[in-house]
Amino acid sequence: MSSLSHQRETKPAAIAVSLGDPAGIGAEVALKALALLGDRQAEVVLVGCRRWLEDTYRRLEPLSSVPLADPGGLEVLDLPLEVAPQPGQGSAASGAASFAWLTAATALVTSGRCRAITTAPIAKHAWHAAGHHYPGQTERLAELAGGMEASMLFTARSPLTTWRLNTLLATTHIPLAAIPRCLDGALVERKLDVLLAFCQRFKPYPRLSVAGLNPHAGEAGQLGKEEVEWLVPALDRWRRRHPDVELVGPVPPDTCWLGAAAAWRGDGEGSDGYLALYHDQGLIPVKLLAFDAAVNVTLGLPFLRTSPDHGTAFDIAGLGIARADSMVAALTAAWDLG
Repeated sequence: MSSLSHQRETKPAAIAVSLGDPAGIGAEVALKALALLGDRQAEVVLVGCRRWLEDTYRRLEPLSSVPLADPGGLEVLDLPLEVAPQPGQGSAASGAASFAWLTAATALVTSGRCRAITTAPIAKHAWHAAGHHYPGQTERLAELAGGMEASMLFTARSPLTTWRLNTLLATTHIPLAAIPRCLDGALVERKLDVLLAFCQRFKPYPRLSVAGLNPHAGEAGQLGKEEVEWLVPALDRWRRRHPDVELVGPVPPDTCWLGAAAAWRGDGEGSDGYLALYHDQGLIPVKLLAFDAAVNVTLGLPFLRTSPDHGTAFDIAGLGIARADSMVAALTAAWDLG
């Protein structure tokens, strides 16, 4: 028996939920999601400030058109706030809190107390104001796991069919100008290995598509040299290592996800997995198709991490109108995939 199988059989099924930036909508969507999940509330450990969570519940419950779970009946790892931030106003204090809550939630997983972690959104500028200079939660989780290379994948099941959209990002939270410097053939091959392993959870021989970097995938070097110089050779090497897997690409980025859109609607066939070379290239089609259903899954760590595919939504924080669909999907994916 593998150590992972043994852990799944012996440790509790609980999911650790770090509540994100306290000035955002993390607490709201978590409480709404747990109200919808009913009895599964007992399989969650919330990581945050209990007093702030209870204050949030009392403030939002009269405003919300959907129920919120009462924090009094939930398990909370209490890491108190000295001063509760104002809704919508991310600050150094809120960044310090969300950083501490993420770190504590990760410890619950690495200690075996929980099986996976689900993270509510944080504000990167608030982390930076607090002195924590990470591109995002993914990179902090990788550090806590011992410096492993983490991968960010977005997954969503179509509400109309059984088809699942899976998009992995080769690079994540870096400036657009830095992307060509960070990409190379070896990175793309590693990310394809990760994407293949994830897609094989559902299908032994998946079909994978890789987007090009440049318009028209470089058009044979006329619109950029990256495809000719290293991307096409990398894909050819990967194909030779995986002769049973259909690998398509590099596909012009503006058409790469057309099959995914058809499969999502139920009137066509898409690939089982897509590799995007940079953040917005992959996230624009994912959010257009599946904004409320998509889940951010961190792969490559010794534990599973999921999160909603939206941000802190400071503009609507404290109003009681945030939708919890993506948080429900994130928690469900943590149970199903962890």
